[in-house]
Amino acid sequence: MSRVAGMAPPVGRAEGGRLAFLALGVGYLLLITVCVWSFAASGDLSGGRNPLANLQKTLGEFASPSFLDLWFGNPRLEYRSDDGSLLRVEDRRSVEASFLAELAQASWTTVRIATLGSLLGALLGLPLALLTARNLGAPRAAAWLAKAALDAARSIHTLVFGLVLVGIVGLGPTAGILAIALHSSGTYGKLFAESIESLDMAAIDAVRGVGADPLQVFFNAVWPSVLPQFVSSHLYVWEFNIRDSTILGIVGAGGLGLLISEATALFQWGRLSTILIVVVLLVASFDALSRRIRKALL
Repeated sequence: MSRVAGMAPPVGRAEGGRLAFLALGVGYLLLITVCVWSFAASGDLSGGRNPLANLQKTLGEFASPSFLDLWFGNPRLEYRSDDGSLLRVEDRRSVEASFLAELAQASWTTVRIATLGSLLGALLGLPLALLTARNLGAPRAAAWLAKAALDAARSIHTLVFGLVLVGIVGLGPTAGILAIALHSSGTYGKLFAESIESLDMAAIDAVRGVGADPLQVFFNAVWPSVLPQFVSSHLYVWEFNIRDSTILGIVGAGGLGLLISEATALFQWGRLSTILIVVVLLVASFDALSRRIRKALL
């Protein structure tokens, strides 16, 4: 009888947890309903003029990426005025070859921006993670300030950082690297702190017990245990930053974003299709590489 009575509280807690989850689900559905209703009431959910025709035209152009012109492009494409006068003759194969060379350079710039920005973000986020990890016992004021800095870094989008930094350091990849670093430092700090908080405190307490200072505690008890999680987190954020850095060129921070901006401004959907294929290949290639690295760490 006592065993049955002793099991009652866990069942009650489980029932309370289900009710709490149900309440959260109902609240989420209510939020969705309010969002849809408010947009519909203000008329902001309109699909524009002839959305189906526009979609069909866009999909048709996307289905023919511009890189195909390298082999099948018209070597003597004629441009004529309204009265039929010949304006110029263009070799589409040569033009596309020049575009692909520019695309390769922009892709390399994007990879470099993401790589250096990710490394700098990790270096910025690590000390803040050490301050915010609750089990390391940092001074409360320092922990609060560090958490506020990490929250602010995660809250501000990379593009916003990019816009501000372009005005400070000028156009080019430096602004992109710093924008990636500042935004991702918040993510790194949160992931690193969670890894540290999952540690077994026995090893940390043992090192502290022999009189080690905080730096010795970190390198002898914390670092060896969290290194695999740190590397995994770094690979995850690095992959995300490769994808994120592709749009930084829109604000003048270099990389593929400039080509994306030009293609969309000129409605060159074939070229945009080629650029997006390159973006997908970049992310997929890095994902396959990071999986191999994470597997080697296990």
